[in-house]
Amino acid sequence: MESHYKYFNRDISWLAFNYRVLLEADDDSLPLYERINFISIYSSNLEEFYQVRVAEHKAVASGGKSEDMTVEEAHALIRRITEVVNRQLEDRVRIYEQKILPELRRNHVVFYQSKSEVEDFHKEFVHRFFMEEVFPYLQPMKIEPGNVRFFLRDKRLYLAVKVRKPGADKSDYYLIKMPYSKVPRFVELPFHDGNYYLMFLEDIIKANLQEMFVGYEVECSYCCKISRDADVFVDDVPAESMVEKLKEKVKKRKIGAICRFVYDRKMPAEFLDALVEALGINREELVPGDKHLNLENLSFLPNPNPDIPQMVKPQPMCLPGMNEKHFMYRRIAKRDMLLYYPYHSFEHFIRFLYEAVRDPFCREIMITQYRVAEHSEVINALIAAARNGKHVTVFVELKARFDEENNLATAELMRKAGIDIIFSIPGLKVHAKVALVLRENDKGERLRSYAYVSTGNFNEKTAKIYADIALYTCNKQIVEDMYTLFRVLRKEVKEPHFKRLLIARFNLLPELKQLIQKEIDLVRKGKPGRIILKMNALQDTAMIDELYRASEAGVQIDLIVRGICCLVPGESFSRNIRVTRIVDTFLEHARVWYFGNGGDPKIFIGSPDWMRRNLYRRIEAVTPILDGKLRQELTDMLNLQLSANRKACWVDNHLQNVFKRKPGNDDVRAQYDFYEYLKRKLAED
Repeated sequence: MESHYKYFNRDISWLAFNYRVLLEADDDSLPLYERINFISIYSSNLEEFYQVRVAEHKAVASGGKSEDMTVEEAHALIRRITEVVNRQLEDRVRIYEQKILPELRRNHVVFYQSKSEVEDFHKEFVHRFFMEEVFPYLQPMKIEPGNVRFFLRDKRLYLAVKVRKPGADKSDYYLIKMPYSKVPRFVELPFHDGNYYLMFLEDIIKANLQEMFVGYEVECSYCCKISRDADVFVDDVPAESMVEKLKEKVKKRKIGAICRFVYDRKMPAEFLDALVEALGINREELVPGDKHLNLENLSFLPNPNPDIPQMVKPQPMCLPGMNEKHFMYRRIAKRDMLLYYPYHSFEHFIRFLYEAVRDPFCREIMITQYRVAEHSEVINALIAAARNGKHVTVFVELKARFDEENNLATAELMRKAGIDIIFSIPGLKVHAKVALVLRENDKGERLRSYAYVSTGNFNEKTAKIYADIALYTCNKQIVEDMYTLFRVLRKEVKEPHFKRLLIARFNLLPELKQLIQKEIDLVRKGKPGRIILKMNALQDTAMIDELYRASEAGVQIDLIVRGICCLVPGESFSRNIRVTRIVDTFLEHARVWYFGNGGDPKIFIGSPDWMRRNLYRRIEAVTPILDGKLRQELTDMLNLQLSANRKACWVDNHLQNVFKRKPGNDDVRAQYDFYEYLKRKLAED
């Protein structure tokens, strides 16, 4: 019997989320440069989407194998994606040209958008800057359709130029790679008459093309770029070969298959045809863009006017007395502790590691590595521990997309320091964010040991911009469970038993289904059933069906989902489910699951989203929150996010972002209000 349940397409749902990011640039209440930054984030997100997701669909459309879709379905999805993206890009152009640029001018920053806009008083400077700073780095490459096939670098911006010799029958075409490694993308021009001036490097080059093509008439020029398939698949190789195979694959990423060719939509058809032929572009890969591409670079746009208000963001807090000896150890021994990054400083975790380094009873430190910062303090602490005689084990997930090279480099650094490195497991990703400090006395007897379970990576850089939660505990059962988990990663245990932790691939799914069923049973007994689930993505149809089933039974369900949400609210089978999306200063990254349990709530935090990959193809770690005060904190946070009417929206049954804010309502901005909540608790501490 065919199911009556419905699901949103994963990729179309993600595009709806990214559009919500773009809408932040449309918010006049935000500081100007914060709005500009959101255009950058939107553009960067879209670039990665094409590199990974669209590239995967193009591979299927070209006859590649897929368990999820046919060749025809892949073609249809690509067409649908193109339609959605083109609509969004129209809005991006509108926001940028009609709101951002005029607002910059009102703040005395004139951002030239073409060579024709350059005022007379700047023309000499533009020419001199080009000749002295830019010209030496330019190498025009002649395009000869049907003759020489050119290779374009991934994500690099190129200027396509059409020129003609006087009296010639036809035009010639050239490509020029923008020299961004040598010259900044955005050039500050001399201050004039109360105004600051900025200009794109490509426009400076356009204004001076005649200097490069002496003896030719420059007819026109347009920007273009390609995106290449960036996926790196190494799951089909044994563990002992994975490092070398990964190194080889990462090198080939730069020459991956083209997944889109973006060009200035004002480019004439015959110009585009010449490029398509010369570069071997499939017309399905054509994506029209606006005049200036690679707007992800806008995050580096200079702010020459010091009077433009800057974003005042919450500053990470430190717990009182953090510099005292054994501070973290003593706090955790007293009671379980939750820290909320970036509201709390990630320095607490660094301090936690260094206390273990100096602890004479610390025998072993175990930790997972998925994404770490370059020049990582976490890695430095682990190396210090190894040099101080501790047995340090790090599980390094080599298959963390776009972090493969950094993980390879840090793994080699740690290995040289004497750290035991365990590499990726074929067919699995280890996405768990866990650490363990094991302590013993001289007799080999286990002393109080410490476990750490987080929703975020061990990355001090992202800990400043991602909203995550971490549990520090010395609970004996959680410590023992974590030790068991690391024994699984060491391949010492094949069939583990976990008492407290929920671990994907082992006990997570059965436990989740039981928790949902408990809420259904409560409703059937005439009692309230309540579920609140906060996560980044909800895709797995089997778990969505569980939520639909609970909704049909009468369980009240609130979902706080930042990104992909394949569950369709507002239908008969989902009438008791509401979906909230929050996009604000910090990227919501925490996973928190609340089950009412008849008035004695069960609350969990951990690393997995409800994606198929998380639930079936990864090692993920989830911990219950056992301390009553901490459960109340998390409940307060969830309720605050559900009551938010600023920066929060509903996701409706058409994938529309429906803003909650209405005139007359109290203004609730969840991130900033929760920061104040934590400040008050800190003052009471």
